[in-house]
Amino acid sequence: MMPITRRRFMGGAAALAAAAALPPAGFAQPAARTRLVLLGTGGGPRITANGRSKPANLIVAGGVPYVIDCGEGVALQYVRAGFALNRLRYLFITHHHSDHNLDYGNLINDAWVAGLKTPVDAYGPPPITAITEAYWQLNRFDIETRIADEGRVDLRKLVAVHEFSEPGPVMQNADVKVTAARVRHPPIREAYAYRFDAADRSIVISGDTTYSPELIALARGADVLVSEVMHLAGLERLLAKVPNAATLREHLLASHITTDDLGRLAAEAGVKTLVLSHLVPSDDPSITDALWTEGVRRHYGGPIVVGQDLLEV
Repeated sequence: MMPITRRRFMGGAAALAAAAALPPAGFAQPAARTRLVLLGTGGGPRITANGRSKPANLIVAGGVPYVIDCGEGVALQYVRAGFALNRLRYLFITHHHSDHNLDYGNLINDAWVAGLKTPVDAYGPPPITAITEAYWQLNRFDIETRIADEGRVDLRKLVAVHEFSEPGPVMQNADVKVTAARVRHPPIREAYAYRFDAADRSIVISGDTTYSPELIALARGADVLVSEVMHLAGLERLLAKVPNAATLREHLLASHITTDDLGRLAAEAGVKTLVLSHLVPSDDPSITDALWTEGVRRHYGGPIVVGQDLLEV
Protein backbone atom coordinates (compact mmCIF):
# COMPACT_ATOMS: atom_id res chain seq x y z
CA MET A 1 0.00 0.00 0.00
CA MET A 2 1.49 3.32 -1.06
CA PRO A 3 1.17 6.39 1.19
CA ILE A 4 -1.69 8.81 0.71
CA THR A 5 -0.25 11.84 -1.10
CA ARG A 6 -1.32 15.39 -0.37
CA ARG A 7 -0.54 18.26 -2.74
CA ARG A 8 2.42 20.19 -1.49
CA PHE A 9 1.32 23.23 0.52
CA MET A 10 2.53 26.63 -0.70
CA GLY A 11 2.76 29.17 0.91
CA GLY A 12 21.60 28.81 24.80
CA ALA A 13 18.51 28.60 22.18
CA ALA A 14 19.53 31.37 19.78
CA ALA A 15 22.78 29.65 18.86
CA LEU A 16 21.01 26.35 18.42
CA ALA A 17 18.47 28.01 16.14
CA ALA A 18 21.21 29.57 14.04
CA ALA A 19 23.00 26.26 13.70
CA ALA A 20 19.80 24.43 12.81
CA ALA A 21 18.81 26.95 10.16
CA LEU A 22 21.95 26.45 8.07
CA PRO A 23 22.10 23.45 5.72
CA PRO A 24 25.42 21.61 5.67
CA ALA A 25 28.02 22.87 3.25
CA GLY A 26 28.52 20.92 0.06
CA PHE A 27 25.06 19.39 -0.12
CA ALA A 28 24.59 17.08 -3.06
CA GLN A 29 21.44 17.92 -4.98
CA PRO A 30 18.91 15.17 -4.22
CA ALA A 31 17.57 13.05 -7.08
CA ALA A 32 14.04 13.61 -5.79
CA ARG A 33 12.22 15.85 -3.34
CA THR A 34 12.83 15.06 0.31
CA ARG A 35 9.79 13.10 1.47
CA LEU A 36 7.94 13.03 4.79
CA VAL A 37 5.58 10.15 5.56
CA LEU A 38 3.61 9.98 8.81
CA LEU A 39 3.82 6.31 9.74
CA GLY A 40 1.94 6.59 13.02
CA THR A 41 -0.02 9.58 14.35
CA GLY A 42 -1.57 8.37 17.60
CA GLY A 43 -0.14 9.39 20.96
CA GLY A 44 0.03 7.31 24.11
CA PRO A 45 0.61 3.62 24.82
CA ARG A 46 -3.03 2.44 24.91
CA ILE A 47 -4.04 0.02 22.15
CA THR A 48 -7.61 0.49 20.95
CA ALA A 49 -9.52 -1.16 18.13
CA ASN A 50 -10.12 2.07 16.23
CA GLY A 51 -7.00 3.95 17.24
CA ARG A 52 -4.20 5.32 15.13
CA SER A 53 -0.83 3.62 14.80
CA LYS A 54 1.78 4.57 17.39
CA PRO A 55 4.24 7.44 16.89
CA ALA A 56 6.68 7.07 14.00
CA ASN A 57 7.76 9.27 11.10
CA LEU A 58 9.79 8.61 7.98
CA ILE A 59 11.95 11.14 6.15
CA VAL A 60 13.54 10.11 2.85
CA ALA A 61 16.44 12.32 1.76
CA GLY A 62 18.61 11.49 -1.21
CA GLY A 63 16.71 8.23 -1.50
CA VAL A 64 17.80 7.16 2.01
CA PRO A 65 15.23 6.44 4.77
CA TYR A 66 15.42 8.05 8.22
CA VAL A 67 12.93 6.67 10.76
CA ILE A 68 12.09 8.89 13.72
CA ASP A 69 10.58 7.01 16.67
CA CYS A 70 9.53 3.39 16.68
CA GLY A 71 6.12 3.02 18.26
CA GLU A 72 4.46 -0.37 18.21
CA GLY A 73 3.73 -1.52 14.64
CA VAL A 74 6.32 0.69 12.95
CA ALA A 75 7.67 -2.11 10.71
CA LEU A 76 4.20 -2.87 9.36
CA GLN A 77 3.54 0.82 8.71
CA TYR A 78 6.92 1.17 6.99
CA VAL A 79 6.04 -1.67 4.62
CA ARG A 80 2.51 -0.37 4.09
CA ALA A 81 4.04 2.95 3.05
CA GLY A 82 5.81 1.14 0.24
CA PHE A 83 9.36 0.94 1.58
CA ALA A 84 11.67 -2.08 1.70
CA LEU A 85 12.70 -3.13 5.19
CA ASN A 86 16.06 -4.43 4.00
CA ARG A 87 16.99 -0.86 3.03
CA LEU A 88 16.64 0.44 6.59
CA ARG A 89 19.53 2.82 7.29
CA TYR A 90 19.02 5.44 10.06
CA LEU A 91 16.92 5.43 13.24
CA PHE A 92 16.30 8.27 15.67
CA ILE A 93 14.52 8.01 19.03
CA THR A 94 13.22 11.23 20.60
CA HIS A 95 12.83 9.83 24.13
CA HIS A 96 12.23 6.58 25.95
CA HIS A 97 8.51 6.35 26.51
CA SER A 98 7.17 3.03 25.27
CA ASP A 99 4.89 4.55 22.61
CA HIS A 100 8.06 5.93 21.00
CA ASN A 101 10.57 3.10 21.38
CA LEU A 102 8.73 -0.17 21.98
CA ASP A 103 9.48 -1.48 18.47
CA TYR A 104 12.96 0.03 18.13
CA GLY A 105 14.70 -3.34 18.32
CA ASN A 106 11.90 -5.12 16.50
CA LEU A 107 12.16 -2.80 13.49
CA ILE A 108 15.86 -3.61 13.14
CA ASN A 109 15.17 -7.32 13.62
CA ASP A 110 12.35 -7.26 11.06
CA ALA A 111 14.68 -5.58 8.57
CA TRP A 112 17.29 -8.31 9.20
CA VAL A 113 14.73 -11.04 8.63
CA ALA A 114 13.83 -9.26 5.37
CA GLY A 115 17.43 -9.54 4.21
CA LEU A 116 19.23 -6.55 5.71
CA LYS A 117 23.01 -6.92 5.31
CA THR A 118 24.10 -3.28 5.45
CA PRO A 119 24.86 -0.99 8.42
CA VAL A 120 22.21 0.72 10.52
CA ASP A 121 22.99 3.80 12.63
CA ALA A 122 20.73 4.45 15.63
CA TYR A 123 20.68 7.79 17.47
CA GLY A 124 19.04 8.73 20.72
CA PRO A 125 19.41 9.82 24.33
CA PRO A 126 20.32 7.53 27.23
CA PRO A 127 19.73 4.70 27.82
CA ILE A 128 19.61 3.77 24.11
CA THR A 129 22.92 1.89 24.36
CA ALA A 130 21.69 -0.20 27.29
CA ILE A 131 18.33 -0.78 25.59
CA THR A 132 20.09 -2.06 22.47
CA GLU A 133 22.30 -4.42 24.46
CA ALA A 134 19.29 -5.69 26.41
CA TYR A 135 17.49 -6.38 23.12
CA TRP A 136 20.43 -8.46 21.89
CA GLN A 137 20.33 -10.47 25.10
CA LEU A 138 16.57 -10.93 24.96
CA ASN A 139 16.78 -12.27 21.40
CA ARG A 140 20.19 -13.93 21.57
CA PHE A 141 18.80 -17.46 21.09
CA ASP A 142 16.81 -16.51 17.98
CA ILE A 143 19.59 -14.39 16.47
CA GLU A 144 22.29 -17.01 16.92
CA THR A 145 19.99 -19.80 15.72
CA ARG A 146 19.23 -17.92 12.50
CA ILE A 147 22.90 -17.11 11.93
CA ALA A 148 23.81 -20.79 12.18
CA ASP A 149 20.71 -22.27 10.54
CA GLU A 150 19.97 -19.70 7.81
CA GLY A 151 23.44 -18.34 7.06
CA ARG A 152 22.60 -14.77 8.00
CA VAL A 153 25.13 -12.09 8.88
CA ASP A 154 25.35 -11.21 12.57
CA LEU A 155 22.70 -8.54 13.14
CA ARG A 156 24.51 -7.25 16.23
CA LYS A 157 27.52 -6.26 14.12
CA LEU A 158 25.42 -4.22 11.70
CA VAL A 159 24.07 -1.74 14.25
CA ALA A 160 26.06 1.26 15.50
CA VAL A 161 24.46 3.11 18.41
CA HIS A 162 25.13 6.82 18.90
CA GLU A 163 23.99 7.99 22.34
CA PHE A 164 23.95 11.70 23.15
CA SER A 165 22.82 13.73 26.14
CA GLU A 166 23.21 17.34 25.01
CA PRO A 167 21.41 19.44 22.39
CA GLY A 168 23.19 20.35 19.18
CA PRO A 169 24.30 18.68 15.94
CA VAL A 170 23.64 14.93 15.92
CA MET A 171 24.77 13.74 12.49
CA GLN A 172 25.51 15.06 9.01
CA ASN A 173 26.15 13.53 5.60
CA ALA A 174 25.94 14.70 2.00
CA ASP A 175 22.14 14.69 2.03
CA VAL A 176 21.02 15.92 5.44
CA LYS A 177 22.08 17.64 8.63
CA VAL A 178 20.32 16.60 11.86
CA THR A 179 20.19 18.88 14.91
CA ALA A 180 18.58 18.10 18.27
CA ALA A 181 17.02 20.36 20.90
CA ARG A 182 16.11 19.24 24.40
CA VAL A 183 12.39 19.82 24.89
CA ARG A 184 10.21 19.97 28.01
CA HIS A 185 8.61 16.63 28.77
CA PRO A 186 8.77 16.05 32.53
CA PRO A 187 9.63 13.86 34.28
CA ILE A 188 11.88 12.76 31.38
CA ARG A 189 14.82 15.14 31.08
CA GLU A 190 16.44 13.48 28.06
CA ALA A 191 13.65 14.26 25.58
CA TYR A 192 14.55 15.75 22.21
CA ALA A 193 13.14 17.24 19.03
CA TYR A 194 15.01 16.78 15.75
CA ARG A 195 15.48 19.12 12.81
CA PHE A 196 16.39 17.64 9.42
CA ASP A 197 17.89 20.14 6.98
CA ALA A 198 18.11 18.82 3.43
CA ALA A 199 18.93 20.77 0.27
CA ASP A 200 15.28 21.34 -0.63
CA ARG A 201 13.38 21.49 2.67
CA SER A 202 13.69 21.54 6.45
CA ILE A 203 11.55 19.25 8.62
CA VAL A 204 11.26 19.33 12.41
CA ILE A 205 9.86 16.46 14.51
CA SER A 206 8.82 17.72 17.95
CA GLY A 207 8.92 14.52 19.98
CA ASP A 208 6.85 14.88 23.15
CA THR A 209 6.86 18.34 24.68
CA THR A 210 4.85 21.01 26.35
CA TYR A 211 5.28 24.62 25.17
CA SER A 212 9.04 24.86 24.70
CA PRO A 213 11.19 27.89 23.78
CA GLU A 214 13.89 25.40 22.78
CA LEU A 215 11.58 23.91 20.18
CA ILE A 216 10.70 27.37 18.89
CA ALA A 217 14.40 28.06 18.39
CA LEU A 218 15.01 24.73 16.65
CA ALA A 219 12.00 25.10 14.34
CA ARG A 220 12.63 28.73 13.37
CA GLY A 221 11.70 29.17 9.69
CA ALA A 222 11.32 25.43 9.05
CA ASP A 223 9.34 24.30 6.03
CA VAL A 224 7.45 21.73 8.11
CA LEU A 225 6.94 21.22 11.83
CA VAL A 226 5.42 17.88 12.82
CA SER A 227 4.20 18.37 16.37
CA GLU A 228 2.35 16.42 18.97
CA VAL A 229 -0.91 17.98 20.14
CA MET A 230 -3.57 17.41 22.79
CA HIS A 231 -7.27 18.32 22.59
CA LEU A 232 -8.48 19.37 26.03
CA ALA A 233 -12.17 18.48 25.67
CA GLY A 234 -11.25 15.11 24.22
CA LEU A 235 -8.76 14.61 27.02
CA GLU A 236 -11.50 14.93 29.62
CA ARG A 237 -13.57 12.29 27.84
CA LEU A 238 -10.50 10.02 27.75
CA LEU A 239 -9.80 10.52 31.45
CA ALA A 240 -13.36 9.55 32.31
CA LYS A 241 -12.55 6.02 31.06
CA VAL A 242 -9.37 5.34 33.05
CA PRO A 243 -8.81 4.48 36.72
CA ASN A 244 -5.70 6.68 37.10
CA ALA A 245 -7.43 9.84 35.86
CA ALA A 246 -6.03 12.27 38.45
CA THR A 247 -2.37 11.38 38.02
CA LEU A 248 -2.68 10.94 34.27
CA ARG A 249 -4.28 14.38 33.92
CA GLU A 250 -1.44 15.92 35.91
CA HIS A 251 1.17 14.27 33.70
CA LEU A 252 -0.51 15.14 30.41
CA LEU A 253 -1.05 18.80 31.25
CA ALA A 254 2.51 19.19 32.51
CA SER A 255 4.28 17.49 29.62
CA HIS A 256 2.21 17.76 26.43
CA ILE A 257 1.10 20.70 24.31
CA THR A 258 -2.47 21.91 23.81
CA THR A 259 -3.88 23.14 20.51
CA ASP A 260 -3.76 26.80 21.60
CA ASP A 261 -0.18 26.58 22.86
CA LEU A 262 0.88 24.81 19.68
CA GLY A 263 -0.60 27.63 17.61
CA ARG A 264 1.42 30.14 19.61
CA LEU A 265 4.59 28.05 19.25
CA ALA A 266 4.21 27.60 15.48
CA ALA A 267 3.54 31.32 15.01
CA GLU A 268 6.57 32.32 17.07
CA ALA A 269 8.78 29.86 15.18
CA GLY A 270 7.48 31.10 11.81
CA VAL A 271 7.12 27.59 10.42
CA LYS A 272 5.72 27.39 6.91
CA THR A 273 3.47 24.33 7.42
CA LEU A 274 2.29 22.75 10.66
CA VAL A 275 1.41 19.06 10.87
CA LEU A 276 -0.58 17.81 13.86
CA SER A 277 0.45 14.33 14.98
CA HIS A 278 0.81 12.23 18.15
CA LEU A 279 -2.84 13.14 18.64
CA VAL A 280 -4.22 12.75 22.18
CA PRO A 281 -6.79 11.34 22.36
CA SER A 282 -6.09 9.27 19.27
CA ASP A 283 -9.38 7.40 19.01
CA ASP A 284 -12.15 9.96 19.61
CA PRO A 285 -14.25 10.21 16.42
CA SER A 286 -16.10 13.25 17.74
CA ILE A 287 -12.94 15.37 17.30
CA THR A 288 -13.14 16.46 13.69
CA ASP A 289 -10.28 18.02 11.75
CA ALA A 290 -11.96 21.38 12.29
CA LEU A 291 -11.90 20.85 16.05
CA TRP A 292 -8.25 19.77 16.00
CA THR A 293 -7.29 22.96 14.17
CA GLU A 294 -9.66 25.36 15.96
CA GLY A 295 -7.34 26.26 18.85
CA VAL A 296 -4.25 26.27 16.64
CA ARG A 297 -5.86 28.60 14.11
CA ARG A 298 -6.50 31.25 16.76
CA HIS A 299 -2.76 31.94 16.78
CA TYR A 300 -1.19 30.47 13.62
CA GLY A 301 -2.11 31.59 10.12
CA GLY A 302 -0.19 29.14 7.96
CA PRO A 303 -1.26 25.82 6.44
CA ILE A 304 -2.28 23.15 8.97
CA VAL A 305 -2.38 19.43 8.23
CA VAL A 306 -4.20 17.08 10.60
CA GLY A 307 -2.02 14.01 10.40
CA GLN A 308 -3.32 10.62 9.31
CA ASP A 309 -1.42 7.36 9.29
CA LEU A 310 0.52 6.92 6.00
CA LEU A 311 -0.13 10.49 4.89
CA GLU A 312 2.71 11.99 2.88
CA VAL A 313 3.23 15.73 3.39
